[in-house]
Amino acid sequence: MPRKSQKAKLILEPEKKLQLQKIANARKSPVREAQRANILLRYSEGMPIVDIEKITHVSRPTIYKWIEKALAVGIEEGLKDKYHRPKEPVITEEAKAWVINLACKKPVDYGYAAEIWTRSALADHARRYAPEAGHECLKKAVKATIQRILDEHPIRPHKIAYYLERRDPEFEQKMVDILCIYKEVNLQNEATEPGVVPSVITVSVDEKPGVQAIKNIAPDIMPEPGKQSRVMRDYEYKRLGTLSILAALDLHDGHVIAQVHDRHRSSEFISLLKDLDAYYPAESTIRIILDNHSSHISKETMQYLAGRPGRFLYVHTPKHGSWLNLVETLFGKMARTFLKHIRVNSKQELKERILLGIRGINESPVVHKWKKFDFAHAF
Repeated sequence: MPRKSQKAKLILEPEKKLQLQKIANARKSPVREAQRANILLRYSEGMPIVDIEKITHVSRPTIYKWIEKALAVGIEEGLKDKYHRPKEPVITEEAKAWVINLACKKPVDYGYAAEIWTRSALADHARRYAPEAGHECLKKAVKATIQRILDEHPIRPHKIAYYLERRDPEFEQKMVDILCIYKEVNLQNEATEPGVVPSVITVSVDEKPGVQAIKNIAPDIMPEPGKQSRVMRDYEYKRLGTLSILAALDLHDGHVIAQVHDRHRSSEFISLLKDLDAYYPAESTIRIILDNHSSHISKETMQYLAGRPGRFLYVHTPKHGSWLNLVETLFGKMARTFLKHIRVNSKQELKERILLGIRGINESPVVHKWKKFDFAHAF
């Protein structure tokens, strides 16, 4: 490249120099303006073009360009780009609508194995099939292109959020029925003298399946002053199987009747009913709040209940309404206390420790109450 002839000197007044220094040093200045201000400052100080190129990392032709512009039209105009008419958008609105429509359907509908779209998969599909659909502008679409289109709406087909569909048409009414029972029990507990057994005893029954029996491969290292403040546990472990806890929570005094089994079938549930029958006075009716698990309404269970007419009264929670069952608060308490981080050497040890934990609960029982009664939204 032929050497440029020596340019005229750029003489800056103090206020102009201060202005350029502020632009060059300000963090919020556009990068291009900061570079140009730096170039003009150094040129005005007499610095050779070669040295300005090394310091600013801007090519020599570009340096000459901005110096010439500043000399010709002044500092303010020299810092700015020339106005240019923006280009027409490459991706049409019709093409964007095609992408959005694609993102709102499942990949399996288009012959793919995936369950949900990724942005890369959408871009790949667009490159293949958009030109055939009349959207030639998407033939080079990449992941970032798809992301910009999706952000305009916004749509995130690569994300899943879960919801719970109410499949019980009588959900509200069943919920109100259960909340009314809780309210009745609260009033009953307030009016009944201590030690007096009510004629209708309300218990909350459910199961906690899948309690894992996990064995340590290496022993735990307990805290020791000066060495470590926490229990140290090896990452490796061995799974020994699972157990199910069947529990009945007395809503009057907080007493818990529970059993631990390998499985949860009709025979295990009937065994829990027998324990309830043996525990409470024969003249009382045992009202049970429970869900619609198959073992609760099986042929075998119905035969047992038929042999004890009037002894048990079922109140079912609505489908997907297990959170209405107060015994869930008991299971939560177990998870936060004796089941938390539990390690055992066998399933039998796990069973014994669960029963030991339940005995501890019964030594200091707590009456579980439903504290918020809001019926308005149910009608």
